[in-house]
Amino acid sequence: MSKSVQCKVDGMTCGNCALTVTTYLTKQGASNAVANASTGDVTFDIVDESMEHKLLDGINDLGYKVQKETHDDEHGKSHSEVKKYLLISIFFWVPLMLHMFINWMPLHNPYVQLALTLPVYFIGVVYFGKSALRSLKNGIPNMDVLVFIGASAAFFYSIIGWVLFPFQVHDYLFFETTASIITLVLAGNYLEEYSVKSTATSIKELMKFQKSKAKIIFVDSIGKETIVETDNEFVKQDDIVLVNSGDKIPVDGIIIKGQAAIDESMMTGESLPEQKQENDFVIGGTIITDGTIRVKATAVGNKSTLANIIQLVNQAQAAKPPMQKLADKISAVFVPLVVSIAILTFILNHFVFDQSIPSSLMRMIAVMVIACPCAMGLATPAAIMVGLGRAARNGILIKGGDTLERFKDIQQFVFDKTGTLTTGKLIIDQFETTILTSEFKEIVSALEQHSSHPIAQSIVNEWSFNNHAFTSIDEIKGVGISANDAQHNFWQIGSYRLLPNNTEAIRHDLYVLKNNVQVGWIDMKDELREDTQLVIKSLHAKGFKTILLSGDRKEKCERLAQQLQIDEVYSEHLPQQKMDKLDAIMQRGFTAMVGDGINDAPSLAKAHIGISLSDASQIAMQSAQVLLLKNKLSILPTAIELGKQTYLTIKQNLFWAFFYNIIAIPFAAAGYLTPTWGAAIMGLSDVVLILNSLRLRYKKLN
Repeated sequence: MSKSVQCKVDGMTCGNCALTVTTYLTKQGASNAVANASTGDVTFDIVDESMEHKLLDGINDLGYKVQKETHDDEHGKSHSEVKKYLLISIFFWVPLMLHMFINWMPLHNPYVQLALTLPVYFIGVVYFGKSALRSLKNGIPNMDVLVFIGASAAFFYSIIGWVLFPFQVHDYLFFETTASIITLVLAGNYLEEYSVKSTATSIKELMKFQKSKAKIIFVDSIGKETIVETDNEFVKQDDIVLVNSGDKIPVDGIIIKGQAAIDESMMTGESLPEQKQENDFVIGGTIITDGTIRVKATAVGNKSTLANIIQLVNQAQAAKPPMQKLADKISAVFVPLVVSIAILTFILNHFVFDQSIPSSLMRMIAVMVIACPCAMGLATPAAIMVGLGRAARNGILIKGGDTLERFKDIQQFVFDKTGTLTTGKLIIDQFETTILTSEFKEIVSALEQHSSHPIAQSIVNEWSFNNHAFTSIDEIKGVGISANDAQHNFWQIGSYRLLPNNTEAIRHDLYVLKNNVQVGWIDMKDELREDTQLVIKSLHAKGFKTILLSGDRKEKCERLAQQLQIDEVYSEHLPQQKMDKLDAIMQRGFTAMVGDGINDAPSLAKAHIGISLSDASQIAMQSAQVLLLKNKLSILPTAIELGKQTYLTIKQNLFWAFFYNIIAIPFAAAGYLTPTWGAAIMGLSDVVLILNSLRLRYKKLN
């Protein structure tokens, strides 16, 4: 029998880190290994329990730290360190750069420059050096290798030049290059890790939602009841809890007494409250809109539906394929190539072209200075910062460079229904009556004025007629309203349970009876967002496939899909079913999921790109990678195009960064390009990248 192991791992700050841990565990024989860089959680299954300590020690040997005890605030330590390192680096880097613009002698003193560089270089050793060694150890050299080599080459070149040529020291000082590399790349890493940290808050938001108050009913030996209010985490299985109108149901359970209308939209997406009675199942976290019930707890703690959704979100985030920066992918080849060229430069210059050892050494280090990844470190964050700035001005928040990379591959859009394509506001869809329409509307509006049910309030808002004279009015809990009028007619309005044979399929939302005979029915629907049709039409015109995936009733989903001409429709899906269906859809191509509710959170996290609106639940907004801040679907096409253009700009920046190296390295190796000119050209390459990134700010989007 296998054992499941779960632990917190400190130091996993990116998808590459998570991939390293997962690969190690799999190679060592663990199964179902999942590492989540967002939360620091690692889970895996083992057959032999004795393997647990060995595997955990192995994770430590990789350079990460397994936490013996987990706390909510453990993860995030690495993010605060990046910010701290960045602020310290900027503090020393700014005065170091001033010597290039201010003719103040102390700033030109080699000892002052060394003193300003040492703290920044130490940070580079601690932060980038460890990562570089770890990536080399695992056979996947990343950009940190180039950062560390470039910073070290500039640093030691300056030291060696200072020692060998003390009277020409200023021709060999490139301490500012060392500080620039480390500081600029730290800035890019901070931006990326900030987005990872914001993603991790989605699970914390769900855990907050999981907490509520519970009124537990205790019965003593003589049958006397005592109600104790406490946090729902103290409710045990088989406890009885009292839930009143307006309360959040604290646990999953079975109704043992009472009837109620329950808003389950957070779980099912169903826009109308669900009528529940004895022996019906209720979900913790849903809200009673009308009625009072007693619930016997059947699932508490980690076994509840909400706890299951938390686990689904966690797994969905971790299961995403880790997206390395494009620079890291190229660096896997570029790093060993540059090192090889530098070594070859020394060998050829000294042994073939009879250059002295100091001269050959200078040329070798010059190659590394010129090949330093300052421009590569700037390429991605420069484009992202400009892209995010323009996106924000257009009301779009895009989280991280990985999202931008995925935009170009999107083939299909999956939409939730309630609150996404619709506003969530109920309006009358259609009705039918065998009596006069005016009389029907008058009776219905007069009856519904006596109910606080969301359907009743919506009908009263639309059909505001003079009150009909009733001699008596009674509310039938969980069913509807009945009344007698002055003509001795008995009127009823409510759910299908009013019908003589209430076992028939639910075809309409409300039925109206006069003297126990049906005289009409009413169907409600969600109000469409005003820009929904335009967006769906625009997506079809761009060649995207559209899919409706909802927890709402089949007939409503199919009617909406037909109205909007959506390509596929899947209805009555709970969160786990949504995840399974989305997984099948994603097998067909890159998929964007657009949703707004708690029930959408796992799917938003799992999709290649999750998109949420600004009036969505907190968990949906945190799980999504794109947030439409103006709460309008109409800016969705703009987000798509801006994502593609930002990614194109990143590729252009990386092209120029590597093109510079391809041209400059041979000249440096041959001794035609001194480090002074190399540093100047490197600075110029940064300017080119910044100007190219700024083009994105004004580029026309289709």
